[in-house]
Amino acid sequence: MKKYLIILITFIFLSSCQNKDGEYVCPPCNLPCDNLTFEKPGICPHCKMTLVKKRELFAESNLIVNEIDLKKGSGVFLIEGLNGEEEKSLKVYYHKPLNFSDTSNILLVIPGAGRNGDEYRDSWKENSEKYNVLILSPTFEEEKYPFEDYHLCGVIQELNIEQAIEYIKGTNQVKLNDETFSFQINLDKDKWIFNHFDKIFNSVVKSENSKQTSYDIFGHSAGGQILHRMALLHQKSKTNKILVANSGFYTLPDFDTELPFGINGLNLSSKELIKSFSKNLTVIVGELDNANETNGTILRSSIVDKQGTHRLARAKYFFNFCKSKAEQLNTDFNWNLEIVPQVGHNHALMANAAAKLLYE
Repeated sequence: MKKYLIILITFIFLSSCQNKDGEYVCPPCNLPCDNLTFEKPGICPHCKMTLVKKRELFAESNLIVNEIDLKKGSGVFLIEGLNGEEEKSLKVYYHKPLNFSDTSNILLVIPGAGRNGDEYRDSWKENSEKYNVLILSPTFEEEKYPFEDYHLCGVIQELNIEQAIEYIKGTNQVKLNDETFSFQINLDKDKWIFNHFDKIFNSVVKSENSKQTSYDIFGHSAGGQILHRMALLHQKSKTNKILVANSGFYTLPDFDTELPFGINGLNLSSKELIKSFSKNLTVIVGELDNANETNGTILRSSIVDKQGTHRLARAKYFFNFCKSKAEQLNTDFNWNLEIVPQVGHNHALMANAAAKLLYE
């Protein structure tokens, strides 16, 4: 009896340790909340920083820029910014499947507005093992990459977004005043966010001696905003399949509408749009990401509401607009629209649907 009691106590102790190992904390900020722990991921209610896993915090504090050595399982590495800028370095959370080989597929997963690459990586772990796919999820910290550099990809700058928006109380909606909103167009394509993705891919291919020459990419919410803009504006990437999931709003291939809702002023040609429409792209949206969905933020304005007033409607509008544009240009249209039944604005459930589209 005593022997079984010892075993039981040992089991409880180990279980307790495992639970503590899964606690979340905020990154060090020299505030009292540095000493707090949380059971679930999210935002620290005190310093408003994105919570990280306690067990990964020590490992992350010892990262060396551009030192990439992927072990089987989950981890993180640090890569410099586009032009060797260490001050704009990115953490890239990865999951390397047990059966990884030099021919395994590589998938980049672009997070939403939470910039929580660790959580997005975690939501792909099971599918990483199931389909033998290396997952890479970069975190573009908001302090280094604000709204205009992340959501809007660096294509526009010097915007007065804080002065032009109003939060609608009791809702997840933000109203933009189209009349007062102003910005400058950035025509320096080398500074657009899209260039990071090939850089990450090339670095990992080199470190892993991979034979892959292209990669798939999935972006959810703000990540979906980034990827549909990449498809329209950045034709030279090494992407293979592109999945644009649950975007809040879209940039239409409309030469008569100003950014960020159209492409007026970008000097984009019809030939470039033809290349865009030839890409293997799927707009994927949850059936329940509709007017009743309260997760995430929805931008409202007289211009953007022409696309619809919720994500499901806007995804359909964007897809049909692009299809009509391809018909006008008398070119092939290689894009698809997938509506995921019984799913709302949930990146983990969308990841499961995306994995089937990509690898089954």
